[in-house]
Amino acid sequence: MYLAEEEMRFLRLLAQQYPSIRAASTEIINLSAIMELPKGTEHFLSDIHGENEAFLHVLRNGSGSIKRRITEIFDGVLSLQEQQQLATLIYYPEQKMPLILKDIPKDRQGEWYSDTLFRLIKMCRVYSSKYTRNRVRKALPKDFAYIIEELLHQQESISNRQEYYTKIINSIIDTGRGGPFIVALCYLIQRLTIARLHVIGDVYDRGPGAHIIMDKLLEHHSVDFQWGNHDIVWMGAAAGSEACICNVIRVSLRYANMETLENGYAISMLPLISLAVDLYGNDPCTQFMPKECSDFNSHEQMLMARMHKAITVIQLKLEGQIVQRRPQYGMKDRLMLDKINFDDGTIDIGEKTYSLVDANLPTINPDDPYALSEDEAIVMEKLVLSFKNSERLQAHTRFLFSKGSMYLTFNGNLLYHGCIPMTKDGKLAHFTFEGVDHGPRAFMDRLERLARQGYFAKDDPEQKLYGMDSMWYLWSGPQSPLFGKDKMATFERYFIAEKETHTEHKNPYYHYRTEEPVAKAILKEFGMNPEKGHILNGHVPVKVKTGEDPIKAGGKLLVIDGGFAKAYQNQTGIAGYTLIFNSYGLLLAAHQPFESTQKAIEQGDDIHSHTKIVEHNKDRIRVKDTDDGRKIQQTIDDLKMLLDAYRTGAIKEME
Repeated sequence: MYLAEEEMRFLRLLAQQYPSIRAASTEIINLSAIMELPKGTEHFLSDIHGENEAFLHVLRNGSGSIKRRITEIFDGVLSLQEQQQLATLIYYPEQKMPLILKDIPKDRQGEWYSDTLFRLIKMCRVYSSKYTRNRVRKALPKDFAYIIEELLHQQESISNRQEYYTKIINSIIDTGRGGPFIVALCYLIQRLTIARLHVIGDVYDRGPGAHIIMDKLLEHHSVDFQWGNHDIVWMGAAAGSEACICNVIRVSLRYANMETLENGYAISMLPLISLAVDLYGNDPCTQFMPKECSDFNSHEQMLMARMHKAITVIQLKLEGQIVQRRPQYGMKDRLMLDKINFDDGTIDIGEKTYSLVDANLPTINPDDPYALSEDEAIVMEKLVLSFKNSERLQAHTRFLFSKGSMYLTFNGNLLYHGCIPMTKDGKLAHFTFEGVDHGPRAFMDRLERLARQGYFAKDDPEQKLYGMDSMWYLWSGPQSPLFGKDKMATFERYFIAEKETHTEHKNPYYHYRTEEPVAKAILKEFGMNPEKGHILNGHVPVKVKTGEDPIKAGGKLLVIDGGFAKAYQNQTGIAGYTLIFNSYGLLLAAHQPFESTQKAIEQGDDIHSHTKIVEHNKDRIRVKDTDDGRKIQQTIDDLKMLLDAYRTGAIKEME
């Protein structure tokens, strides 16, 4: 057996891990067996927009998967009310169990513990059957790992083991550990329900709990993330981009949502408050009154409006500076401040002159309109320090970089948040950088690299600045795959009454994505099988109540933004889509609005979901059919080569 030197080096390294024929053979047997297991269930969510209660509930119930499994196992055994109670217990074990026990006499509580433990163990067995014992073992809570493992792999129907099994259950109850054991089993079911979680962008924005959602994602056992436009602007803010910081604060003030900023990330607004009161203390700031602000009194609303105006003016200046230093962005139309006629309070845009609805702009110097005043510069310096020193924000941002990307190809699916830039005639857009042509995939790879550069670059200030500017471009640039519009009409919406100036045109992608040939061309561009692959997309809510279908391009493209955020539910008519990809195929779940966690616990109110089978496979999908399976097969091939090397004497055994 002849092996090249490079192959020999590789096999010697592999031999350190598998030092004998026995070790290599055992691993081949283990891996070959794993290949025949059913693929794990994947869960896809998008556009959560800070709605932490709804997100956490969907995560706990697996988009209805747990409820469906309860029905399959206990249909005809448990009543519908009992099934719902069991489901709620699994979702919220610590909170629901005391409420259940309160209505059960003391002398019957042992019976309830016993029945519940048997039911939960039965469910755990069903879920664990899709995994190896080793993987299940890693998921077990340490305190109960040995006992749970005994119960999962013990068949109580076998007569000579029945008493052993029953004794374990009774002993758990007799020692007062029934409650903690039930809690442990419920969380194990939640974990085993979903093998992999995919978040297709936009955790941040309207809702109050983006920081809570991010905390939960940090704890998740297997998750990936495709950045959305609202995520990237927070990531840019964490990196120290002044323009991104302004946008984050402005959007928070616009929707009276300061929870994540102030309480979640401990960002101090005092410098901005001081500036706003000094500059606009007598200004009605009518255009800047916050929306959705019923929880605040008139004084608080007025203060937010003044802060809102102050940060918006700073933002417009800083964005103008970026546009001027990055002419390659093609955003000269966003330079507005130098076109203001301060004498009569008008602005010239193209061939037209418009009156400003608010001409009180004391910090803008007509001779240098994009320069910050001294006071504005001091405020920004303090805000940058506050964002960069927020430990929780920095931890969340590092997570988004380590687990996230512009797009992901995984198990035959292409995941991205916004769009693939296209031309008006329906072709995939190409871009030239430094004389090199970039198709959509190369363009997105470049933007991702620049975003990482903006956060991680330390020694080269210009390099870091370019990266931070790129993150701002991803938030609002005309060819940004995350934004998907030709402009963000911030100035026009605040300062010009004429609606014609407010129009933001969507990228042609949103017109052409309904066509199957276009979807196939996108899949091919990203190295996917255009006949078997799917595109999973978010960003633009599906307007279900007007008849829009989330399944587009002959089933090739699925849009799973259906209105998770309460602010969009009047437009969509539902409260979001999620997608399940299990070993049988694709299921799309449409969710009705979620009222509250409290109602879910006390009244058993679940999210009402309608599930539609998008694709059903005749043959069950196995691990061998997945991306992980292909990696495992490569490992098996490598180990077989090592076996041959051992047996031909090319490499000697090390044990």
